[in-house]
Amino acid sequence: MARLDSDLLRTFLAIVEAGSVTGGAGRIHRSQSATSLQLKQLEAVVGQPLLERHGRGVVLTAAGQRLFPVARQVIDSLDRALASFRTDNIEGRLKVGIAEDAADGHLADVLAAFCRTHPRVELEVHCAFGEGFSTAVSNGKLDLAVYEVPEVGPTQERLYDERLVWMAARHCDAACRDPLPIAVFDRSCWWRNAALADLEASGRAYRIVFSSENVLGVRAAVAAGMAVALLKERAQDDTLISLPEMAPPRSSHTILDVASHASGDAMNALRNAIQLKCLGLKRSEALWN
Repeated sequence: MARLDSDLLRTFLAIVEAGSVTGGAGRIHRSQSATSLQLKQLEAVVGQPLLERHGRGVVLTAAGQRLFPVARQVIDSLDRALASFRTDNIEGRLKVGIAEDAADGHLADVLAAFCRTHPRVELEVHCAFGEGFSTAVSNGKLDLAVYEVPEVGPTQERLYDERLVWMAARHCDAACRDPLPIAVFDRSCWWRNAALADLEASGRAYRIVFSSENVLGVRAAVAAGMAVALLKERAQDDTLISLPEMAPPRSSHTILDVASHASGDAMNALRNAIQLKCLGLKRSEALWN
């Protein structure tokens, strides 16, 4: 009986996240020919091609898209199981800030895996709006922070970028009302300021009908047809439509900010874990798109 082999799944993930067979081979420390052979073996087991060439790299086929989340779950589970039997000598205490909108499943998984792999490191995680993280890193209240900014500073490391676009509910006339009903954050921040700047530049009359302390609340107001709002492009689904006539898209940069005093094995290990995860996400998303 044909079975999915974890070693073949690991090779598949390496190729997908690297964007090419050559890059995947480097990740798993095998030759390109051996890596290609393992991919062919996995495709033989599945009975369908998983990747197809695209330019100098590869992209997922429909079968590859179905297998990718399964492979990711299996390999993550195996790695967590192995880590539970291992300990290391890295120890210390780190104060970490994660912006609410960045603290999704991906970064939560990174922190959880880090704690399992490095049980002697004590993490103190603060999940907040992110507006005060830059100051907290500068004055030493945080050792490391992941949050969003409109522009990347000279000491900040770009992890990934997203686009902000104006959106409205698909089957609603909110975008046609006068004055325009909008939903925004309930506190001063660059995202709220950007939304208001777009409206001022357009010269259109508006009124704030809904405010929330987080993105989920703003999106909910838009989906309900109460208002329009500036949201991340990935928030769009069948219930929402973009409003390109409102304003050009804006860029939001998720960055890694490390305090100048922060150093040592614990800091380096956590920093590397976050960097690797975000690199994998960027490459995987590029393949899916």
